[in-house]
Amino acid sequence: MPSPTALIAEDEPLLAKALSQALQRTWPQLDVLQLAPNGIVALEQALALRPDVLFLDIKMPGQSGLEVARELAEQWPQGPGEKPFPLIVFVTAYDEHALEAFERAAIDYLLKPVTDARLGSTVQRLQTLLAQRSASSQDDYLELALARLRQLAAPAEQAATPRLEIIRAAVGNRTRLIPVEEVLYFEATDKYVNVVTADGEALIRTSLRELLPQLDGRQFWQIHRGTVVQVRKVQAALRDEAGKLSLVLHDRPEKLPVSRLFAHLFKQM
Repeated sequence: MPSPTALIAEDEPLLAKALSQALQRTWPQLDVLQLAPNGIVALEQALALRPDVLFLDIKMPGQSGLEVARELAEQWPQGPGEKPFPLIVFVTAYDEHALEAFERAAIDYLLKPVTDARLGSTVQRLQTLLAQRSASSQDDYLELALARLRQLAAPAEQAATPRLEIIRAAVGNRTRLIPVEEVLYFEATDKYVNVVTADGEALIRTSLRELLPQLDGRQFWQIHRGTVVQVRKVQAALRDEAGKLSLVLHDRPEKLPVSRLFAHLFKQM
């Protein structure tokens, strides 16, 4: 049986080297393939090398550890003979809310600076999970990983945010007032969110992260990293030959892709 493999994504070289050396002490059989200096490189290397385990720093330039994990789940190949989705361990400085989220989602994490004692218990869990994973199907394991990432992405309970009823959006040199119920979907751009209705589009200067808590979650569903759709405006969900899901809307010609992370929302459609 081949040795298990790992990839470490950490933008601080000394910390990356220290974690690699600690793994050599606590898990000598593990083959550390690469040390990725940022999130973008980590995603590229993970897709190219297909490690068994990923150690992802939460805060990295380019893409955060959470963004890497979600993008990796979206792009990871499926099918006969493909390697199972890797086990993920997030590495973070102390953050009470982040740790609560990891616990809630049953995702393992390490606190900086990483100690051999804490790493040893993590290694034991990883070894057990690798043994269990070899006995289950690749699709089953990816679905389990997606479920945990969904739970990690779910916002913690917080004080109620007033629901948005009217959107003030820029259209050329004028401001347009758009009732929320007329919005078909929101689409994130670099610094703005594009508000799409049946009769046009308009930009608002906000982020999707800031916008989401102001929307009714029963009415507006996130379907991709940068897309939120009004579910009442969805006509049908289509799956192509490759298994990728997209939505057909009322009153608009384009199809909206649905990421693996949110495809479960449309299983009954």
